[in-house]
Amino acid sequence: MPREIPYCPLMSAGSDIDKVCTFESCAWYVPSVKKCAMYMLAYNALLDVTAKQKASKK
Repeated sequence: MPREIPYCPLMSAGSDIDKVCTFESCAWYVPSVKKCAMYMLAYNALLDVTAKQKASKK
């Protein structure tokens, strides 16, 4: 089931309780894409790894 309320991966790390994202109040929030910079870093890394795997199979 998708989360209705986004949580902060930085503030929630090491905690048993997920901390709610503060959106524009957070330095890691990217308003132009409405996503956390941590999410964007992970997503871009995944795309990079996928591209490298496809290139190595050719």
